[in-house]
Amino acid sequence: MEDRTTTNLVCRETAMRRFLPDSFTSLLVCTVILASLFPASGTFATYFGIATDLAIAALFFLHGARLSRDVVISGLLHWRLHLVILLTTFGIFPLLGLALGFIPDAILPQPLYLGILFLCVLPSTVQSSIAFTSMAGGNVPAAICSASASNIFGMFLTPLLVGLLFSVGGHGGFSLDALQQILLQLLAPFIVGQVLQPWIGDWIRARRKILMPVDRGSILMVVYLAFSTAVVEGLWHTFSIADIAVVIVADIVLLGIVLVLTMFGSRRLGFGKADEITITFCGSKKSLASGVPMANVIFAGQSIGAIVLPLMLFHQIQLMVCAVIAQKYAAAARRATEQQIKDAASPA
Repeated sequence: MEDRTTTNLVCRETAMRRFLPDSFTSLLVCTVILASLFPASGTFATYFGIATDLAIAALFFLHGARLSRDVVISGLLHWRLHLVILLTTFGIFPLLGLALGFIPDAILPQPLYLGILFLCVLPSTVQSSIAFTSMAGGNVPAAICSASASNIFGMFLTPLLVGLLFSVGGHGGFSLDALQQILLQLLAPFIVGQVLQPWIGDWIRARRKILMPVDRGSILMVVYLAFSTAVVEGLWHTFSIADIAVVIVADIVLLGIVLVLTMFGSRRLGFGKADEITITFCGSKKSLASGVPMANVIFAGQSIGAIVLPLMLFHQIQLMVCAVIAQKYAAAARRATEQQIKDAASPA
């Protein structure tokens, strides 16, 4: 009886942890609060912006240096899976984003809608997609390749889709200069990292925890700078709690639709369980690590606080929901394995 009670308590604690924000999300919240209370301005904001650009360049350099070419080559053989994920990320998501444009401005203010539309054209995450695929027992090599390919293609496709979709909606687009800036600030460091990967790749992968501050620090710097500008321009006086609640609901609806489409669609297309898991997690994610720096470049000179806010909310929602789904996949796999063992042990 005592053991059962202890087990139930552990299960409850585990369930609660699923819905608690991770450490990085907590840091993001603290960064937004800091920017709200002490926004960067004047000369400090100028120099902090330069430091942020350098940190972003370092971030994409590390992405390039970490990515093993052997993984890319082996993963490319599974082209059908990668095609489904890319079409979901850069096709289905943007169409859903356009559909949300029919919501009246009185319910979903235009600046926040543009943020939702922007997150719909972003690439998939890398770390969390791979982590959840591994946890659920999916095709990890394919997940590594797909998530990485999504981010590489995203450097070209995201700004192009922003230009197309924002123009279609009458919200303006982006200039050719923005694409050039992305190629210079994001793609160029990535390529340099890939070139040096044979010599420094193993060293960087072995020191993942030491180099993590560069990953997270660069994103926090962009978020602080973005919200500082937005706060100075009156962000929190412009939007109400009800507006934020509408964004959260819109994010949940977006994620729910894509999860259903990827999960059941992959089955209809004849993919096995391992590939279904990979498609579900890689196809439903949106990258905060790539999205915030891209927003900083694409919308340079504009207030991007409202642009990145829906993405930051989506980031936490996708982590909570996908953690539950990954554990359910893993539990189903354990039950199937246990049943196979029982069947093999039972007399004919």
